[in-house]
Amino acid sequence: MRRETAAPSIQQRSEAVDGMRIDWDVPVIMTDGTVLRADVFRPDDDGRHPVVMTLGPYAKGLAFQDGFAGMWQNLAKNYPDALAGSSNKYQVWETVDPEKWVPDGYVCVRVDSRGAGRSAGQLDMWSQQEARDYYDAIGWAGTQGWSNGRVGLLGISYYAANQWLVASLRPPHLAAICPWEGFSDFYREGTRHGGILSRFSEAWAEYQIYTVQHGVGDRGTRSAVTGEPVAGPATLGEEELRGNRVETMPEAKRRELLDEFHVAHTAVLEDIAVPVLSAANWAHHLHTRGNFEGYRRAGSQRKWLEVHGHEHYAEFYTDYGVSLQKRFFGHFLKGEPTGWEQQPPVQLNIRHVDGTFESRDEQEWPLVRTRWTTFHLDAGTGALTETRPDAEGRTDFSAADPRGATFWTAPFEEEVEITGPSAARVRLASSTVDTDLFVTLRVQDPEGHDVTLVSAIDPNGLLTVGWLRASHRELDEDLSLPHRPWHRHTRKLPLEPGEPVTLDVEILPTSIVVPRGYRLGVTLTGCDFEAPGDGPRPQLYGITMRGNGTFVHDDPDDRPAGIFDGSTTVFTGGTQGSQLLLPVIPRTAHQ
Repeated sequence: MRRETAAPSIQQRSEAVDGMRIDWDVPVIMTDGTVLRADVFRPDDDGRHPVVMTLGPYAKGLAFQDGFAGMWQNLAKNYPDALAGSSNKYQVWETVDPEKWVPDGYVCVRVDSRGAGRSAGQLDMWSQQEARDYYDAIGWAGTQGWSNGRVGLLGISYYAANQWLVASLRPPHLAAICPWEGFSDFYREGTRHGGILSRFSEAWAEYQIYTVQHGVGDRGTRSAVTGEPVAGPATLGEEELRGNRVETMPEAKRRELLDEFHVAHTAVLEDIAVPVLSAANWAHHLHTRGNFEGYRRAGSQRKWLEVHGHEHYAEFYTDYGVSLQKRFFGHFLKGEPTGWEQQPPVQLNIRHVDGTFESRDEQEWPLVRTRWTTFHLDAGTGALTETRPDAEGRTDFSAADPRGATFWTAPFEEEVEITGPSAARVRLASSTVDTDLFVTLRVQDPEGHDVTLVSAIDPNGLLTVGWLRASHRELDEDLSLPHRPWHRHTRKLPLEPGEPVTLDVEILPTSIVVPRGYRLGVTLTGCDFEAPGDGPRPQLYGITMRGNGTFVHDDPDDRPAGIFDGSTTVFTGGTQGSQLLLPVIPRTAHQ
């Protein structure tokens, strides 16, 4: 039985320090009487100021440096501007640094969600209850004596994903949101890619959520600033902790098909009305799709898309990211002339193979000048060409072999830009009643070495990928687009062993400028593709990263032996041959 655990020993306190007024463990009372705890960083004056806030389960008192030491060290080494101008003692994972926001007249509010950190109750991630709590917390923040009544939401990952949920409820006082790398579809992005279970979610919850669940108490970390337990003060036993949380990820694993459980954890994006700045990363298997779909489908009349690269957390803290955020919120929370009126609808950082970027302003997404180009796979030659092969061919590979089958273009005779969403149409058969298809886009230099780029999670990330379970191939024809197929995931269509079927695979949006002499390839596998090379291979959450970061699909319960380790046959050529649709962008002379 679940127990509600109050924390009567938590006392609110306030201090003036480091040029701010900090209110620790402020009680925020929910509609049902549950008390959440918030830390409030604000100007030390009697004025009313705009609010930038987060609510989530990562523990508001857990220092970035303590909870995510490796990421912090990388941030400090490679992005010194992210740390400059601050003591960094108040830095917390994936939230703003108050020392960079309070001096500009903002109030920074961090709320521990129900059942997490120093907030008692039942932990229920991305739930309707959490969204209602966020609704209440926004209302609270908008009516405090230090608030000007305008609340903005700004954070990464979890703190981005739940912005979509609460914004769709249209809480009073919510004035603008900036979901920075945050998924918007619990099923298609958060738990299952093309119907295939991502092992990340369960591993992440064990390492990052349950370790700061309210009640871990003295067994957990203490705040580097206050000395208090970040997930206390109560210290509960493991059985009681389990009783105080909804096992969201195991439940998602149990449900292979999209049903009411997934719908309840997914925002109705069309109901969002406030201004939106959706900040996407080109290479994040969990979040990339969500930011593009969030931008495209949000009901807001005023919405913008920004796309960047580098690690998941980096640009949020750099001068580039903070400047963009402040121009957006300065306009909508303060009414200041920040120049946001001239901000283009789409701001892209176009990737190059050497890891550099070029900034480019655009008016729409996908780009209207896209030359949608079909590349045909040829099993006879291993080629990827714009000319459809007349001869029909086939190639076979083991679904358990991460090498699969690869098809390459000839070396490009001129520079080619690929920017946008992509799709693959693959004609295949399996020796079993089901199979998974992984589609990986690759680039090789003239010496035959694969180009890898720093992705959101993996330092040697792949260009982009797509996935689809063959039994989930049914399309929603009304929602599908040529460059973005939309699958229902509401019933399974088993394969007849040896009988060909056609799979339309959505490939995550990407951007790359391929130099002259380089070639582009696509690899089809029945399991996660592994980037070539000897390593070393970093690990996170107990998962070895081989190009896909921590987003691997190897759960034996979801991919049982005898079904997902059969032989896959891919058919090419003729009228039903396999093909790839890519967004080729004309390169102008000044580029």
